[in-house]
Amino acid sequence: MRLPSWLRQHLAALRALLVLTVILGIVYPVAIWVVAFIPGLHGNAEGSMIKAADGKVVGSRIIGQAFTDSDGNALKQYFQSRPSDAGDGYDPTATAAGNLGPESIVDTLPDPKLVAAGKEDENAKTSLLTQVCTRSADVAKLEGVDGSRPFCTPGGVGAVLALIGPRDRQGHVTHPTQVISLNEECGVVNTPFVAAYKGVAVQCAKYGEDYTKGEVVPIRGGAPAHPTVPADAVTASGSGLDPHISPAYARLQAPRIAKTRGVPETQVLQAIKDNEDGRVLGFIGDPRVNVLKLNIELDKKYPFRG
Repeated sequence: MRLPSWLRQHLAALRALLVLTVILGIVYPVAIWVVAFIPGLHGNAEGSMIKAADGKVVGSRIIGQAFTDSDGNALKQYFQSRPSDAGDGYDPTATAAGNLGPESIVDTLPDPKLVAAGKEDENAKTSLLTQVCTRSADVAKLEGVDGSRPFCTPGGVGAVLALIGPRDRQGHVTHPTQVISLNEECGVVNTPFVAAYKGVAVQCAKYGEDYTKGEVVPIRGGAPAHPTVPADAVTASGSGLDPHISPAYARLQAPRIAKTRGVPETQVLQAIKDNEDGRVLGFIGDPRVNVLKLNIELDKKYPFRG
């Protein structure tokens, strides 16, 4: 007896469901699970975890982490990682970039009343430029080097002016009547980073004032074109989980590490070289150093006795 067409269609769909369930729900997961135990792949499948000298797991080879104390201060005996925008820092559940680009140069200043009360102004926003400037100043202080960068003030914020006055046909202010340092808030900064611009005294920015009518002009300043503090020391990676730093940033930290651990700087530089990875396939990306692996080697060879 020939079955009705609707019933044949339902039986065919049921057979397809059973076959796909077996293949995708049983065979494929089991195959992947078996592959994960192949020598050379098992460590990656388990998260590429790294153990310290005492056998305890201290992190992952592929996920960065901060080497700071409970207050967020850098531990001077360790190499520091690059900044992270993932959650509170290196959070695998919140991997993300800051989504700020080259045009992010003007801060949204915080309410001074909230700051004086020890509270955080949720409406305040720090531009990418100021983030870079602040990080460069912090690294310079930690490492004892020159942290100056183009378009940064000595105080560690973006060097950006708003020119207010008549404009020409191209929209540029020709003869400013007022000049404001947009990222230097009155009460926080007593003297702007530059005293005058085109013969007009520069003023600090007042909270709540609208300066959008002004022409925004970044000021390069006299910083070198190639700053002492490398770019990866002041910018976060796209994922926020990058476990590597550049060899240049590692070498910048070597004098501090050597002094803190009481060993010759040449030995620290050799440790950096031993942990340096070249370009992928010889031509992709740049040389890099895994911070966690480097710090573990230092603990093994040159224990910190603080």
